[in-house]
Amino acid sequence: RALSLTLLKMLRQGLIGGFRSLQCFRTSAPLLLRLSPAQPLRRMALYSLGSDSPVLHPDSWVAPNAAVMGKVQLDKGATVWFSATVRGDNELIHVGEGSNIQDGSVLHTDIGIPLNIGKDVTVGHMAMLHGCDIGDGSLIGIGSIILNGAKIGKNCLIGANTLIPENKEIPDNSMVIGSPGKVVKQLTDEQAANWHKGAHGYVANGRRFKESLKLIE
Repeated sequence: RALSLTLLKMLRQGLIGGFRSLQCFRTSAPLLLRLSPAQPLRRMALYSLGSDSPVLHPDSWVAPNAAVMGKVQLDKGATVWFSATVRGDNELIHVGEGSNIQDGSVLHTDIGIPLNIGKDVTVGHMAMLHGCDIGDGSLIGIGSIILNGAKIGKNCLIGANTLIPENKEIPDNSMVIGSPGKVVKQLTDEQAANWHKGAHGYVANGRRFKESLKLIE
């Protein structure tokens, strides 16, 4: 009861929001606070750096707490998810059509070594991509690290927590695991098609978040 009275006092003083966003109602508990959804969340965390600003296709989407800055290009249907960082302070970072950069991932470059991600690529949660080249339709597993000058072919599967060293080249349709990563098998076209399907699912999900994600105030 003491907590309920304190919350009511704070509401009246405007310390935790007004009655327009916080509705109080009684149930069997002494006091419950019901949060009201706000309008759809349109703001994206985009930053210019000097004369360089991100270039986004109208059908791309960046989560509100991701950070996208400088020399960055997002093509149609590309998505950057929560807590990811795409820091284009050196060379261009290009995320191709329909590709997704999942939660907590980091994309960066060094001078003279751009980062290019092809079409329908999935970059799993908390992956680290630095100055590398990722071919169309590849899937980069959770927590993987791909370093400067590395080239991943088309339709590859880079297993979770795999390390791809500098300047390493991975052929098309390869499954790679380990630290450092080694090719363990060749994938069929049917298997590789699954990575494309997963990427298409992220395009649809990005559109859903763009239209219906709401901040509860």
